[in-house]
Amino acid sequence: MPTKVKDVAPIAGRSVYARGPMARVLYIEDDPHSRRLVAKLLAASGHEVVEAEAGLEGIRLAAAHRPDLVLVDINVPDLDGYEITLRLKGMPRLEGVPVVAVTAEGDRQTSLAVGADGFIAKPIDARRFVATVERFLGGHREAAGEGGAQRLRKRSSVIVERLEAKVVELAEANARLEEMARLRREFLQNVSHELATPMTPIVGYLKLLLADELGELAPLQRKVLRSMDRSTKRLRTVVDTLLDVSALESGRMHFYARSYDFLEVVRGALAHVKEPAGEDVHLYALGPELRDDAGAPWEAVGDPDKLRRALVHVLDNAQKFTPRGGLIAVEVAREPGERFVVRVADDGPGIASEERARIFEPFYQVDGSATRHHEGVGLGLAFAQRVTVALGGYVDVASPPPGPIAGHHPRGTLVSLAVAARGAGSEDAAP
Repeated sequence: MPTKVKDVAPIAGRSVYARGPMARVLYIEDDPHSRRLVAKLLAASGHEVVEAEAGLEGIRLAAAHRPDLVLVDINVPDLDGYEITLRLKGMPRLEGVPVVAVTAEGDRQTSLAVGADGFIAKPIDARRFVATVERFLGGHREAAGEGGAQRLRKRSSVIVERLEAKVVELAEANARLEEMARLRREFLQNVSHELATPMTPIVGYLKLLLADELGELAPLQRKVLRSMDRSTKRLRTVVDTLLDVSALESGRMHFYARSYDFLEVVRGALAHVKEPAGEDVHLYALGPELRDDAGAPWEAVGDPDKLRRALVHVLDNAQKFTPRGGLIAVEVAREPGERFVVRVADDGPGIASEERARIFEPFYQVDGSATRHHEGVGLGLAFAQRVTVALGGYVDVASPPPGPIAGHHPRGTLVSLAVAARGAGSEDAAP
């Protein structure tokens, strides 16, 4: 019986029973009644029991925590006990750890042939079970009898057949997923076009009305029409983004390669987002290059229109999450490797580290519930990332910002959007 002392921490999410400096036993079993019985018997003798309900979970726990012994039922979900045994015996970290089959359905010789160190038949004999387990902990091993190699070959053939069936199943599932992705792209395109078509005359008539082309407006009428115009622009932005993301995913979006002023594009994006929000909603702190148009241009080659739209999404995102009266800091910089970068930092709640990688996935939102506080469909950052990568750059996120931006210290999230000064694209590409 082992007497070594272990500094053992409970494993989150699993049942752990322990008393005294005894052994850690992993029990892989889908039947809760069997798990309770084994845990009760072993815990009464001071052993720690870690439970796994399925094969893959058991393999993960074994690799992470290296038990002193593994008990495996043959008939468990996902992988059977033979496959689990083969996998455990092939892991260098578990070298020397005994694996014992505990089952009513398995075959003793087959279990030993695939590498098991022993076999305990069900139903478990409660009077002898602990002593039997402790014999294996003490070094006892059972040897495979005659015909072990033949049984191993037969079992390997069954495993190969199962793997073959899984490969076919996965290939079919992948084909279905690809077809669903294609249908989703087509649906997005069709819906976007159907929404854009009736919006065109609405936008046109609103412009005519607001310009007094169809008669002079009363103050209340003008106020109502301006509200309608803002809502229409927001809807149009969503539709355009749906079209853009669909085109990017299908590979049908093309990029211009033309000369432009990077600073002018950034100023244009700022003007676009500040106009509908109003100066009283958010405070903007701008870097020196963005405060006026007097400075020398930052000459670049790429697609200024798509870059401006990507910047608008990043700035709009900052406005969306910054509370009224909060600070949004914006600065530009030149990076090594012929890159221009714009940094946008906000006073919002920030983004948890586990969410940062997913915010660039189309349609993903940190809070996707119907009661969320912020508008949007989760496409803006996905579009911004794809555009900047196509223009030879990147989008990076830090929360909170690691240092001052435009001389200020916003507390929320920093989004850095960079493009190559000589970006990708083609002169004759269609927008």
